[in-house]
This record gives sequence, C-alpha cells and structure tokens, in this order.
Amino acid sequence: MNFRKLLSIISLAAVLVLMLSGVALAQDAPDLAVVAATTADTTTSVNVMWMLLAGFLVFFMQAGFALVETGFTRAKNVAHTMMMNMMVFCIGALGYYFVGFALQFGAVNHTYPDINNLGAWAFSPVTLGDWSGILDNGIVLNGQWGVMGLSGFMLSGLTANFGVLAFFLFQMVFMDTAATIPTGSMAERLNFKGFILMGLWVSMFIYPVVGMWVWGGGWLANLGRTMGFGNGAVDFAGSGVVHMIGGTTALIGAIVIGPRIGRFNKNGTANAIPGHNIPMGILGTIILFFGWFGFNPGSSLGFTGPFRDLAVIAAVNTLLAGAAGGISAMFYMWWFSPAKKPDPAMSVNGLLAGLVAITAPCAFVDTWAAVVIGLIAGVLVALATTVLEKMHIDDPVGAAPVHLVNGMWGVLAVGIFANGNPLTAAWNGVPSPVTGLLYGNTGQFMAQLIEVVAIFVTVFVLGWVFFKIVNAIGWLRSSPAEELAGLDLPEMGAPGYTNDDMVMHGGMPGPRFKGATSALRPASSTGKS
Repeated sequence: MNFRKLLSIISLAAVLVLMLSGVALAQDAPDLAVVAATTADTTTSVNVMWMLLAGFLVFFMQAGFALVETGFTRAKNVAHTMMMNMMVFCIGALGYYFVGFALQFGAVNHTYPDINNLGAWAFSPVTLGDWSGILDNGIVLNGQWGVMGLSGFMLSGLTANFGVLAFFLFQMVFMDTAATIPTGSMAERLNFKGFILMGLWVSMFIYPVVGMWVWGGGWLANLGRTMGFGNGAVDFAGSGVVHMIGGTTALIGAIVIGPRIGRFNKNGTANAIPGHNIPMGILGTIILFFGWFGFNPGSSLGFTGPFRDLAVIAAVNTLLAGAAGGISAMFYMWWFSPAKKPDPAMSVNGLLAGLVAITAPCAFVDTWAAVVIGLIAGVLVALATTVLEKMHIDDPVGAAPVHLVNGMWGVLAVGIFANGNPLTAAWNGVPSPVTGLLYGNTGQFMAQLIEVVAIFVTVFVLGWVFFKIVNAIGWLRSSPAEELAGLDLPEMGAPGYTNDDMVMHGGMPGPRFKGATSALRPASSTGKS
C-alpha cells in the first residue's frame, strides 16, 4: 500500500468518525433539553414544598393564639374564646376563597409598563412556576397605581396551576392570623354574631384590599418605580400587612365595644383582671414562636438559590428578635414597673412583640440589628400597654400593643436597618438592593413611613364605620348579664370547664346563674336524679 492510499483511508476514517460524532451529538441534544426541563421542574417542586410546609406551620399558630387568648382571660369564657379561635379559621378560609384572594392577588401578574427607565415589571412570584395569562386583571389607576385585584374569585380557572393553589393556601393562613388578632382585644364581651361579621369583614374585604397594595402589585409596592422611594414599600412577611391590619382592627374594636365590666373605676383608676391559666398562655406563646419559623422564612416563597439564603437569614433573625423582645420586656417590668417583678404576661407579650417587629425586616437586616429591633419592641409593648390603660381602652391580651404598635415599628425598621444585601436587588422592580437609613438610603424610609400611615388610616377609618354599624344593630357586645355570668353557657350552650359532679338539668344552658347547674344528687330508685 503506497502513501497516497494510506492517506486516503485515514481521511475517509476521519470523515466517518466526524459523521458518527455528529449523529451522537444530535441524539444527545434532546437529552440535554430533558435534563434542563427536569431540573427546572425539580426546582419549582422544592420551592412549592417549602412554601407548603411553612404554610402548615403558620396554620398551627392558630393553636397558639387560642391558648394565649384563653389562658389570659377568665375561666367562665373558655368555650367562647376557644370557639372564636377555631371558627375564625373556618369563616376566614371560605371568605378568602370566595372573594378575598381575588381582591388581593387578582392583579399580581399584571405587567406594569416601563417607567423611569426601569423596564416593564410584574409582581407575581418567580419561584412557583409559570403564571402566564392568569391573575392579571385589576383596578390600576393611571397605569401604575394598583388598587384592587379582580380575577381569581373562587379560584376560577386556576385549579390546574399547582403553584397558584399552593400560594393560595399560604396566603390564606396569613390572612387568618390577621383575622384572629381582634378576637383577643374584644374577648370576654364580644357577641358571637358580631364575631362572625368581623371574620367576614377581615377575610373578604379589609385585609385583601390593603394587603394588595403591598403584596399584590399595588401602589405601595410600586412607590420605588413611580416616586423613586427606594424599592417601594417592603414588608417581607407582614409586620404591616398582617399585624398592623389585625392590630388596628383590634384597637378600633376595643374602643367601640368598650371595656369589660369592672375593668375601670369611676374615679379613673384601673382594676387588673388576671387570666385564669398562665401555663396555657405561655404554652401558646411557645407554639406561636415555633410557627413563626414558617411565617417569616416561608415568605421567601422558595428554598433554592438566593431564596434559600433569604429564608435562612430570616429564620436566624426571627429567633434573635423574639428572644430579645422577651428579655427586654421582662427586665423592664422587673426594674421599672410598680410591682418590680418579671411579669409573666408582659414577658409573653414582649416575646411576641419582638417576633412581630422582625417580621417585615427579617430578611433584610444583620443579626445585630435583629437583636436591637427585638429589644426595642419589648419596651414598646410595655409602654403601649400602659398608655392604653390610661386611655381606658380595655385590651385583655394586649393585641394592639403587640401587633399594631410593633407592626408599625417593624415596617419602619426596614427603612432604618436594611443592609443592602445584594440578594435583594430588583425587589419590587427596582435594580438596587433594599437599603435603609443607616446605609445611606432615605428613600426607603419614606416608602416604609407611607406604608404605616396608609395602613393605619385606611383600616382605622373603615373599621370604625364597620364596628359602629355592627354595634348599632346590637350584634357587637353581649348583654351585661351574660358578660357577668360568662359567655360559655349563654352564647355557646356549654361550659368550658366541668367536673364530674355537675349536671345541666334537661340539657338546657339557660340561666346558669339561677341554677341550671348544680351538684349531682344521689340517684333515686327510679333512676332519676
């Protein structure tokens, strides 16, 4: 074989190898596409699973609220208080399903046009799959000022999208937290019919509409794009959306319904009305602390990439702020209160105040700032409780000092302590990261201040009208006789606590205070007692 033939054979072999390689690459190309699609699907699934698990934790907080409110009120109202905390979830779930979700998130996927060279933007989550063509209809003034969503009533047309369904569950349990807060401020004298109306009011209107402004692509979230105020109103897990709405409703409810009989004297002095079960209240607080690890870290809406990092930061800051709030409230009462004792009830509220205050800034601040935020919250709740008492506003469990006052503090804390973490860049459609006053951004504080004012004024004014109407029809407050006897038998038909030697004659709950219950007598020969 001469050299030319050898060269020809080698060239032919090379061509065959290249042809076969091309065929192999062509066959591998679809496999690469499959791998990419599988990876994307797995990422979305991890995010959805994380959010669902967090939602389940938030749901369990309902048990914590029930125990705190019941433990810090009197034994004669146990069944009534527990029933409110159970049924507010049932009422709220259906109200939010029928109307609330659509009003809050019906326009979350609306694409806002370019403004101030920031490009077009939609506020829908990027972690929960494709939302193209859904939840994009609402009331948007002047093309940029979102007011209310108008799509997704009864989840119509959305049940094929698992990401939206998971999002609905997560947002529903958040709404229920806001709805249950006012039951504490009006405990021991709230008529159950009025309670039902309040649950519908919160779940179907006031919470969804105001919440839309911050989380549903509304005008507060858009303040960074429209007005140049930082990244717009930023509220990671709801110091404003959840706790301010619930706390403001609690405050106005307590004002309109009036104090419990015997709470204040004619000379202006106040009487303490201790709760009947401090261990129950403290156990409920521990459950709430546990549930908050779903509340705050779960609001990352994902646990992959940067969303994982934000969730972990939120978890650590939640732990530190809650602990700091409990410590500062305890020492404040120990050192500065007239009793000079580490009051258990105020220590509980200090811990909860720290958790409420860190809810908005939890993913945006350093750990030292979380401790400072919690320490301040613990003192604020004690001071606010004293102020309300001097104003003769009766709030049996401290709902307004915990949730309203420290909800405000938490929203403002974002504008002060946000550290410019690069992971928060592009929040609310603004390229720069979320940065507060201490790091050189005054605009962010303005956005947070506007959120505080907008939520408080809107909820207070509309809440005042709502509670005045309910009061006018006689459904807000129980009668004095029922309040004095306790609401369990008059309103629930069953006592919260019984013992084995008590009977209810004929099963009638009626006049408990006239002998509907009495000690069990020995059975006669006929078997009647």
